[in-house]
Amino acid sequence: MTMIGAPSAPDEPARLLNLEQYEILDTPSEEGFDRIARLAAHLLRTPLACINFIDGSRQWTKAAYGPGLTSGPRRDSLCAWTILGTVPMVIENTHADPRFAHHPAVVGEPYIHTYAGVPLITPEGHCIGTLCVADHQPHPFIPRELQDLQDLAGLVVNELELRAHSLASDRRQPSPQRRDDELRRGLDQAWVLDGLTGLIGQELSPEDMTLKAADVLGGALNADYIGLLQFKGEELRETVAYHTPQVALALDALSAPLPEWANSVTMTLKDLNQPMYLDDYPLVSGALGAMVAAGVQQIAWLPLGTRNGVTSLLLIMRLQSNPVMRWRGGDQGLLTAAGRCVRAALDRQQELERAHQESRRDALTGILNRRAMYQDLIQRHLNKGPFLLAELDLDGFKLLNDQEGHIQGDKLLQVFARTLKVELGATGEVYRMGGDEFVVLGDTDEETLHDAVDVAVLAARQVGALRGASVGIAYSSEGAGETLLVLAEERLYAVKCRRLAVRQQGVASGLH
Repeated sequence: MTMIGAPSAPDEPARLLNLEQYEILDTPSEEGFDRIARLAAHLLRTPLACINFIDGSRQWTKAAYGPGLTSGPRRDSLCAWTILGTVPMVIENTHADPRFAHHPAVVGEPYIHTYAGVPLITPEGHCIGTLCVADHQPHPFIPRELQDLQDLAGLVVNELELRAHSLASDRRQPSPQRRDDELRRGLDQAWVLDGLTGLIGQELSPEDMTLKAADVLGGALNADYIGLLQFKGEELRETVAYHTPQVALALDALSAPLPEWANSVTMTLKDLNQPMYLDDYPLVSGALGAMVAAGVQQIAWLPLGTRNGVTSLLLIMRLQSNPVMRWRGGDQGLLTAAGRCVRAALDRQQELERAHQESRRDALTGILNRRAMYQDLIQRHLNKGPFLLAELDLDGFKLLNDQEGHIQGDKLLQVFARTLKVELGATGEVYRMGGDEFVVLGDTDEETLHDAVDVAVLAARQVGALRGASVGIAYSSEGAGETLLVLAEERLYAVKCRRLAVRQQGVASGLH
């Protein structure tokens, strides 16, 4: 069983944007945070204490005292439940709580028995993480201890604010007008993240989902161009997702088969795992001459991960004429948060597709199952092309099962099914309906089908004494759905009856 994952917070898009603005994720350890984690463990007398931040798809640990609730998937996070409220969350017995009974840290050794966590609430009112403590044994927490934990959580937020102020002081002080502009941009970016979060539940292909996300991002980033780059081996494919009229020359440079691509900076970034920003693209070694000539000034690369052998990047460009002259902190925060949202959506799509494919497979033989046959039969009719449907039944299989056992029978089914699939190749798909019953849907002819069945029978006979296979064939022009299946089944049993009659006649002749 798996643990019950926490739902998203009601303010999730704004919460994620607020978290990104602190630029805390994936940073090295810092003594200020480590000191608070140690103090929490000492004050509450626990062997474990952590400062955790919750982003769109994971729990990330900034500081930890003792081994315990460290970085991992958000669905496995106790702290993801803590950020749903504003008060301490105490779990006296994790094993008795159905939300956490199957958590890796609860069922492992040494396991966590008691947990207490306090949300880290920013001045904007968003819960971006937790300060938590845990123990391997029963450990009741008194009100004073929980108040101490809340006070320490406030110190964590103060540490974040000081850190953010220090980072901001290293940047140019904005004018009042610039502050107003940044505030408006922050509101716009929250709406953008809300739109990106909405993509997660849509049934879109990975490419369509990425292109829709790019379209949402374009205006918020004041970008001149956003494109999807897909690497497969040494091949590079570029798809335009968003562009302004001013970027026409740069589009020509991107789409042209330029020999410089092989040595370009983009080709060196296909294994990038963090966003990368350039404010002066023309000065970079590996800048494409055609793109420099087209006026490209700023470029950002946003990695989206590798799936099914294809690595994806979003390429975002601004021209020299763009009024925004550099990648600002808000832009970078939005892109980082957007990248996490899109990656989470793509990973979810991949998991759903994998689960869908597994649900169509027969566990014993590895070929397609009854459910897949009905789905594909409907699709065949919708495609309106001619096809053949054949029902197959193995002759003498029940006797073999009774005499040689089910293990041997299972081996025979596996050999028959896989050999038949190999012999038919792309001309037909094989489905196991159950027991020793199979269906073939394909574009093949009867002769080719019977030849493939004969080869599969010969292969199966290397495992057990199989007499043969009976086949009943129907064509799409003769009916649809169940009607076609019934017709093939009737012809199958007509074949079996004729074969039985021949065998009986042969036995009778032998007796005389």
